[in-house]
Formats: sequence, C-alpha cells, structure tokens
Amino acid sequence: MAVQAQALAEGQTPRLLAEANESVMFIVNRPPSVFVRGKGSYLWDADGRRYLDFIQGWAVNCLGHCPPSLVRAITRQAKLLINASPALHNEPMIELAHGLTEHSALDRVFFANSGAEANEGALKLARKYGALKRGGAFEVITTWNSFHGRTLAMMSATGKKHWESLFEPKVPGFTKVPFNDLAALRKAVTSRTCAIMLEPVQGEGGVFVADKKYLRGVRELCDETGVLLILDEIQTGMGRTGSLFAYEQYGIEPDIMTLGKGLGGGFPVAALLAKEAVSVFEPGDQGGTFCGQPLAMVAGKAVLDEMLRRNIPRRAKTRGNYLKRRLKELGGEFGFTDIRGLGLLMAVDLPVDKGADVVNAALQQGLLLNAPRPNTLRFMPALTVSNAEIDEAIETLRSVLRKVL
Repeated sequence: MAVQAQALAEGQTPRLLAEANESVMFIVNRPPSVFVRGKGSYLWDADGRRYLDFIQGWAVNCLGHCPPSLVRAITRQAKLLINASPALHNEPMIELAHGLTEHSALDRVFFANSGAEANEGALKLARKYGALKRGGAFEVITTWNSFHGRTLAMMSATGKKHWESLFEPKVPGFTKVPFNDLAALRKAVTSRTCAIMLEPVQGEGGVFVADKKYLRGVRELCDETGVLLILDEIQTGMGRTGSLFAYEQYGIEPDIMTLGKGLGGGFPVAALLAKEAVSVFEPGDQGGTFCGQPLAMVAGKAVLDEMLRRNIPRRAKTRGNYLKRRLKELGGEFGFTDIRGLGLLMAVDLPVDKGADVVNAALQQGLLLNAPRPNTLRFMPALTVSNAEIDEAIETLRSVLRKVL
C-alpha cells in the first residue's frame, strides 16, 4: 500500500508507460493504465481509479483479487519452502494431487505451469497411449473455433482460422471438425486416431456450449473405438460453470482432463489429470523445472479448499443465473441476438460488430469486459461476485450501449 501511495503522490503513470513502451515486448494493445492493487471484484490503477473487473485475468481469479485465504497460504509457504526439485516429493504437491483425484473422476495428476503446458502433456500422454495400445495411432481430433493454448503444438491443435498461416510449418497430426457435430466427428475417426480433444465450453471462441447429447455421444464413440477423450477444462474447471468440473453436468467422465486458470486463483499453476489405465508415462517422458513447485501447490490447495468449504460452484451457478436474467433484460433493450453460457462464463452477441468499441467505452467508465469476436461480449467475473456488483456492471454496460449502439 505504501508503494501505491507513493505512485499516486508522484504521478508515476506517464513515466511507467514511457518505460513500458521502451522495454515491454508488444504483443497486445494495452490500455494506458498501470494497475497496482486488487481486491475482490475490483482493480485500482496507479491514479487511484477503481474498475469493476468482469475479466478477472481471463477467468483466472476465481475467488476474486487477492482472496485472504490464498494470500495467507502463499505467505505461510513462502517462509517454509518456495521451490524444490521436481524429482523430489513435497507435501503441498501430494496434498493437492490427492484433493484433485478425490473430488474428480481421474486418478493421477501431473502439475504444470500453464494451461498450454498441461495440454501439451495431455497430447504427449495420448500419443504415448496410442503407441502402446492402438498400434502407433498418433492423430488427435479437435474442433474448429477451439482454443488450446499458444505453444506451437497447441496453436496447431487450436481451431482458430486466422492462426492457420502463423508460424508455419505447424505441428502435424491434428484433424479439425465442426463443434457439436457428432456425425463429422465419427467420420473423422480412423485407425490413426489416438484421442479427441474438446472444450465443454469454447470460451475463447465465444462461449459456445457443448450439447449434452453431443458430448455423451462423443463419450460413446470413444468407448466404441478405443480412442481417448481429452477434456480441456482450462477455462471451465474449478467451479466456473456451476460445478467443480464442467464434465459433471454431462453425466460422463473423460480419460484425460486439463486444468489451469482458476486452479491457482491467480497464481500460475496447471494440471494434467488422467485415468489410471491411461497413465502410461515412463521416467523421462514428462517433466519440467517448476512442476509441482510448493508455492504453486499451496495456492492450488487453498483454492480447492475454499471451493469446497464455501460451495463456490453452487454460488457460480446461482450468480450465473442472475447475470443471465439481467443480460436478457438488457438484450431486450438493445437487441442482443444471443445470450449463452454456463455458470459465470457468459456471452452475448450484439446486433452489430462493435464489441471492441463497447469494451473500450466500458473501460472509460470503469468496467473491464472482453470481446472474443467482433460482435460478442464475454463475462468472466469472480465466482464470488455479488448481485450488487452484477447490477453495477449491468447499469454501466447499459450506459455504454446507449452511446455505442
């Protein structure tokens, strides 16, 4: 807080932005603000301005900014052991792995640092399984409009059309089919297929939800053919959709599941989970310098414990229903063409391609939103968001839409 007060007193924002322009690599258009503090659903910049955050680090801060339970856990662990070799056991790693397997349908856990890294591990595990159990099968079927990460292999797996020509040559071995199209998926499966990799909700693609009949059909197809089902729950896992994991709402179980984003509540950590029969890695097949690092493990354990203690997934479902009702009211006023999502992963389609304009105007009025498509707004508030904060967001958005639309 003392550092923040000094920044405010000295008006350091212009200097910091000038230094950023000189030294920070340009990968995205960032607004001309420097954020210094967060609490719950709010962020503050170096000029003392408050923002209602309905992005939360792209569905990362599931318990809001700087939740006390997470701060306490990290602070306590930092005094004991920050890092140890990934070739050694540590207590927080064992506890988090046990917690995740106890409360999911999976049996084994490998910890990583990012969702893309966890997805890479899932791909490697599926190909190892294909080599051992399916006669050398190595191809993975994914869907158009999907998003699985920014490593070269995961960009190859991702179904973003405008990525097709980036960073060629891509990693081979991926077949893409339309989402929610079981017939296309069935047609794409061959003797070379080792896995089908799907998101229960295509979050980055615009919040498109898998139909129950479709995802159950995919599970049946995998059982029929011996192909593995990988569910990418990087964005949907850890309570975001109204259950601890989204697959629980479909009455199925994946063979492999990946977690990230909300798992650490803001601290970078991810996980690859697998059924016992699929856990075919041998020593040397998988690893990473910071995998299972104690500080990250206690962050994940603190988040999981809070999720279970306060039944955060149920809260996300209840608050998600309230957000959807308020968005429907707004949609009737401004002509939204669609409102969709699960829990507190929601999106609306505007009648015109002005998503970026709405995001920029909302920022000026202290509301942080995301536009994953030209006509789409995405809402990813903290799972601890209150009805009053949702009302505040809706009223700010109403003011913005009156100006932009």
